[in-house]
Amino acid sequence: MTTAGGQWNDLAQRLLSGGLFAVLGLFLIWVGGIPFHILVSAIAGIMVWEVARMVGGEDRSVLLGALTGIALLVLVELPPGFALPLLFVPALVGISQLKQHKVTYALYTSAVLFASFGLVALRDEFGFIWMIWLALIVIFSDILGYFAGRLIGGPKFWPKVSPKKTWSGTVAGWIGAAAIGAVYVAWGKAGAEIIGISIALAIAGQMGDVAESALKRRMNVKDSSSILPGHGGMFDRFDSMLGASILLLLMGQIVGFPPVPQ
Repeated sequence: MTTAGGQWNDLAQRLLSGGLFAVLGLFLIWVGGIPFHILVSAIAGIMVWEVARMVGGEDRSVLLGALTGIALLVLVELPPGFALPLLFVPALVGISQLKQHKVTYALYTSAVLFASFGLVALRDEFGFIWMIWLALIVIFSDILGYFAGRLIGGPKFWPKVSPKKTWSGTVAGWIGAAAIGAVYVAWGKAGAEIIGISIALAIAGQMGDVAESALKRRMNVKDSSSILPGHGGMFDRFDSMLGASILLLLMGQIVGFPPVPQ
């Protein structure tokens, strides 16, 4: 049984490391351009390094992570039509190099590459305020889910895959995302549909979290790595952002973005 203190024993580390990383990330999002591209490429490279290690490819993990970071940094400078096919290169190289779990590696690596490419496209095409919108959805969903899950508790969302995630925390995340969308409506930056889009992105982010939890459970690891104190690895920290970014890429083909204020 978890004690009351045990529920919060990782909070100080989470706040410190998360806060420092958030400040750096916020600054580079504001700067945009090549500095932001470098940040996203570095994070993507580290996440693929973590995935390769989790699937048993420790001896190839540095190579595959470096290839991912360098490839993404180059590809984001190309026209999308040329870049999209090349986003599969790190996955294909991994298939040729790894001895086991090749399909798992290829699927997760491709998701990392496409989500990262989507983040760069969002910042470059729509600017700082919409990149921050996406970041706030993921951050608020995560924070409210964390506190609601521990303060309210209740039924588990998917205990076999993510035993700590509760329905109370999940719904709290949706409410936080809706609030962010409502702020943008009140600000006059988008129509009311942005509230529904924000909730959908929060759900996609939560599914990204579940997908990463499923990988860790299958590979019998607690964290993707220990690079971020209190959070684990980069994949542990950015799994929700990946899910949200992938949905936003698809959503851009379905609905106009951002929805025009009425």
